[in-house]
Amino acid sequence: MELLDGKRIADQIKVEIASEVETIKRNGGTPPHLVAILVGHDGASETYVGHKEKACAQVGFKSQVLRFEDSITEVQLLEKIQKLNNNPDVDGFIVQMPLPKHIDEQKVIEAIDPKKDVDGFHPVNVGRMNIGLPAYVSATPDGIVELIRRYNIPTAGKHCVVLGRSNIVGRPIANLLSQKGYPGDCTVTICHSRTPNLKEFTTTADILIVALGKAEFVTAEMVKEGAVVIDVGITRVEAPGTKLGWKLLGDVKFNEVASKCSYITPVPGGVGPLTIVSLLKNTLKAAKKEVYG
Repeated sequence: MELLDGKRIADQIKVEIASEVETIKRNGGTPPHLVAILVGHDGASETYVGHKEKACAQVGFKSQVLRFEDSITEVQLLEKIQKLNNNPDVDGFIVQMPLPKHIDEQKVIEAIDPKKDVDGFHPVNVGRMNIGLPAYVSATPDGIVELIRRYNIPTAGKHCVVLGRSNIVGRPIANLLSQKGYPGDCTVTICHSRTPNLKEFTTTADILIVALGKAEFVTAEMVKEGAVVIDVGITRVEAPGTKLGWKLLGDVKFNEVASKCSYITPVPGGVGPLTIVSLLKNTLKAAKKEVYG
């Protein structure tokens, strides 16, 4: 069993990106510029945006956070987005979710210029990804693909089972791994909450990707010997007697499943560290005009 160390891979990619930024600057160019819009004072959102700011600084990007009170109207927010769309100095930007209930999140996503949508949520980017065109791929699926690639895990002809059908993880990763090329050429099965006899599917998986949001849902009896298990879930649970009083659990019962696997992601430290790196990669692509020319 080998751990898929997302933190190590993320650090490696940051070094590679920082080197590219140095080359851009040496050649007289300007470093990539990422902007984040943060509405309100949600604690988790504040933390995520803080991590993104720190990561930008590590690789030499220019970054900025535009903060607005949660009283901002939908119309006002859409106006701010339009300004960023029209600002040639901004390569890419994100709107941190969730947004206050009076703002339509889908309307906000669709207002972002696809060429600056480095989160990869705009329907144009999702559509381009689905038919194999260059696109900004959303963070978690891109992180999973990066882990598979960096560890040289064989995918051609393998059976990949994806637990979860969300538009953020399940559907895009299923699509990416079924496409031609590497990592890809998998036969993919998507399972979800209405799938009967789940174990019949999971025990046939060469690669099992779990994105359900249910702590320790996958047990040893559900996993084939030698499988690659990628755990996307992360749930905070109470842990009386520990220093913090809580701990983070994945969707896979790690201590029970790990010994059966050829590779497995830890939680935390697996897919998570690569999500911010995916954002950096997309911003660098935007600055270099690699996706849309």
